[in-house]
Amino acid sequence: MDDTLAERDGAHPGDAQESGALSRIAFVGDSITASGHWADWFPRHATINLGTSGDRTDDVLARLDDIISAQPDEISLLIGTNDLGAHASVEHTVRNIQLLLVSLRRELPGVRLLLQSIMPRGREFSDDVQEANIHLRQFAATVHAQYLDLWPALADENGAIRSEFSEDALHLNDDGYRAWLEELRPALEELRDEPPMSRPLRTIRVGR
Repeated sequence: MDDTLAERDGAHPGDAQESGALSRIAFVGDSITASGHWADWFPRHATINLGTSGDRTDDVLARLDDIISAQPDEISLLIGTNDLGAHASVEHTVRNIQLLLVSLRRELPGVRLLLQSIMPRGREFSDDVQEANIHLRQFAATVHAQYLDLWPALADENGAIRSEFSEDALHLNDDGYRAWLEELRPALEELRDEPPMSRPLRTIRVGR
């Protein structure tokens, strides 16, 4: 992957050590996240790549303990496209993401949460992706998470991922990762300006 994607802050990829890192960021998701070079792109932070190829929302829920045990200061969550790609319902996908967010907020009350919209993919998935994103956007504030809408940066006029960002209408190429990072970096910077939660949420219930 193009090393020009690396963060331009005077640091070199891999220079940040755990003890001197500005924060611990867990990047949680599927293959799109797993393929990210997070340590190179955020060298001043301790990054934890918790992306797993092929993961659906059920899979992330099953490995929730791994996320919690990492004890991150910030969580960047991008999940759901594989659910919709396997023709899971929008309701199932959204409910699982809501349950994941509620669980993370309960178990990590001080963590800063960034929920990203499900990325556009092939045109045939556009309606489901956009419907799911509407619900996710509305829910994010309930668990004191920030929401990053990636649709304007990545989608074309037909609701598909822009052809210059993906060769298979799903996975990102270098230009796609560059466009994503242009949105993600300022969102994480804004996230750090928010005060952490001081206590867990105990009143939210999300049905399965």
